[in-house]
Amino acid sequence: MENRLRIATETTKSLAYLHTTVSIPIIRRDIKSVNILLDDTLASEVADFGASRYIPVDKSGATTMVQGTIGYLDPMYFCTGRLTQKNDVYSFGVMLLERLTRKKPFAYLSSQGNGLVAHFAILFAEGDLSQLVMDEGGKEVEQVAALAIVCVKITDEGRPSMRHVELTLEGLKASKGHVLDNATADTSEANGTATKF
Repeated sequence: MENRLRIATETTKSLAYLHTTVSIPIIRRDIKSVNILLDDTLASEVADFGASRYIPVDKSGATTMVQGTIGYLDPMYFCTGRLTQKNDVYSFGVMLLERLTRKKPFAYLSSQGNGLVAHFAILFAEGDLSQLVMDEGGKEVEQVAALAIVCVKITDEGRPSMRHVELTLEGLKASKGHVLDNATADTSEANGTATKF
């Protein structure tokens, strides 16, 4: 889970940068796992900007011809053609679900006929993610699952900004590091080798 959390955090940093830091915001429009490249050290890089679109700063969105990959595509964008930064948040949320479940969103269908997002949302509401999530990550997996659920809300008003998603994942990563640091310190103290700073 640690590497997946780090990769997700690095990806959100890149996307938040495109949304808020560049002079003309860029909406990535086709966020999916195959567009996140990893090097030998598993450092991530967002790739394939062919579907990306500039949105002028004075506009909150633009109406465009729909582009993206089925399964990752925001249903609101699909229905209206209205492109906003929250479309990328939805797609990123689907990618988080894919990482948690190891299921492809464009190919998954539950026994009740639900896609990955709908089935995950039902199981999350019932508190029974064990049917889809194979990881033994405990509280951390629950927190990532809760973040993913917020990202894939049906309307974009309920979704966080990519910057908020980045900060949430950074917080999870930091708290995990803090827990690991405390565990190392406890082990060192038990062995009589505590180090003071």
